[in-house]
Amino acid sequence: MAEEKTYPMTLEGKKKLEDELEEYKMKRRPEVIKRIKIARSYGDLSENSEYESAKDEQAMVESRIAQIENMLQYAEIIDNEDVDKDEVSMGREVTFKELPDEEPETYTIVGESESDPLNGKISNESPMAKGLLGHKVGEDVEIEIPNGTMKVKILEVK
Repeated sequence: MAEEKTYPMTLEGKKKLEDELEEYKMKRRPEVIKRIKIARSYGDLSENSEYESAKDEQAMVESRIAQIENMLQYAEIIDNEDVDKDEVSMGREVTFKELPDEEPETYTIVGESESDPLNGKISNESPMAKGLLGHKVGEDVEIEIPNGTMKVKILEVK
């Protein structure tokens, strides 16, 4: 039997998923069911675009509910207690700069379910995070990225 995939995440990320699941179950699902009932009342379902649209949305809502439930079932909460305070690990914020003289960048390394690069959260599966994980403050690190190699200096880990 195949091993189930785990979803590493922070406690904050797990809480956001739980809130999203509640939103889908308590608000979005009932709204879609109501739309389906209204669309059915229009008669002939074979040419009823409102009905088709509502059924498509229902499929999307149910799919997302199943996805979130699976992620929560196999969630692996990140624990950094046994990791040095200056070592890059999941759940930590890391500041680095591309060498020789780029501006510093700061990201928090999170599980892929929490990834939001525009808000400073990168997935542990990303090339950048993979290259930084396990390294310490002050180290120069060469990171394999899709279009070559990037050299960075780790400035700070929180």
